[in-house]
Amino acid sequence: MILKVYTSLLVLFLVNSVWTRTVRQVYDDLGLDHWSHYTSECPQECFCPPSFPNALYCDNKGLKEIPPIPARIWYLYLQNNQIETLSEKPFVNATHLRWINLNKNKITNSGIESGVLSKLKRLLYLFLEDNELEEVPAPLPVGLEQLRLARNKISRIPEGVFSHLENLTMLDLHQNSLLDSALQSDTFQGLNNLMQLNIAKNSLKKMPLSIPANTLQLFLDNNSIEVIPENYFSAIPKVTFLRLNYNKLSDDGIPPNGFNVSSILDLQLSHNQLTKIPPINAHLEHLHLDHNKIKSVNGTQICPVSIALEEDYGYYGNIPRLRYLRLDGNEIQPPIPLDIMICFRLLQAVVI
Repeated sequence: MILKVYTSLLVLFLVNSVWTRTVRQVYDDLGLDHWSHYTSECPQECFCPPSFPNALYCDNKGLKEIPPIPARIWYLYLQNNQIETLSEKPFVNATHLRWINLNKNKITNSGIESGVLSKLKRLLYLFLEDNELEEVPAPLPVGLEQLRLARNKISRIPEGVFSHLENLTMLDLHQNSLLDSALQSDTFQGLNNLMQLNIAKNSLKKMPLSIPANTLQLFLDNNSIEVIPENYFSAIPKVTFLRLNYNKLSDDGIPPNGFNVSSILDLQLSHNQLTKIPPINAHLEHLHLDHNKIKSVNGTQICPVSIALEEDYGYYGNIPRLRYLRLDGNEIQPPIPLDIMICFRLLQAVVI
């Protein structure tokens, strides 16, 4: 019992020593005069954590406008407020900003002062989700790497708004009001390094035009897309994850080899109107076909390589890589056909 008490006291002493040393380091590093200036320049409505001097937390404060941002701030958190406008004045000294979170406010396009965003030269991440924007704000900082505009009212993308955003890797426009007419052949021009494009939950009836060639992840769930154009994916040869759940795709809307694309590893076609499994590539690893109108599955027909040829090559040959197959919510009756298991030898899970 005594040993336990001593052990607990020793742990408590060490913890307190480390905490005290950490606090002292902050004071020592900043210096007394600098520390006084550091605390005094923190906006009264916000929180400036001593252990994270480059961050300013003004979230969940009921703010209607942005307070003056100190020059040292890199990370600015303003989410969950009542902010309606973005003006230049609060950002006059904030020349080092890398990250701004303005999610869940009441910002409109008319409330954004002209040029205020483009003047934030070092900004990399801009979050404007759950606001009241009706179009993509412009102009934007040329160094942006992520732009999140989900759950607004965006129906228009100004011409050339993305043309200088060569560093952008992620663009999220899901759950807006985009029609096919909003996505022109040059809409995404300039996004040479884009890797993820999310246009789910809009009002598209067609596959969007001219997706950037380096796109790896394309999310188009919850639209009204009916047709995949011939050779559509040849223009985006690196696409790896493709989501088309909750659309209106039928067998007639898919070209014979529409999804027979070697780069695609994860293909999601749940909640469509398919009556058969479309041809797939041997590289595909995950296939979601649940909640369609498929009545039967023929492993010999859907196998991307000849079963006889596969047996000749053996386990180390060019066998299909499918590991996960989801078919529930169709009209298929178990058991799983044996030829499915013969073809897809790497299958780890089949939901039927």
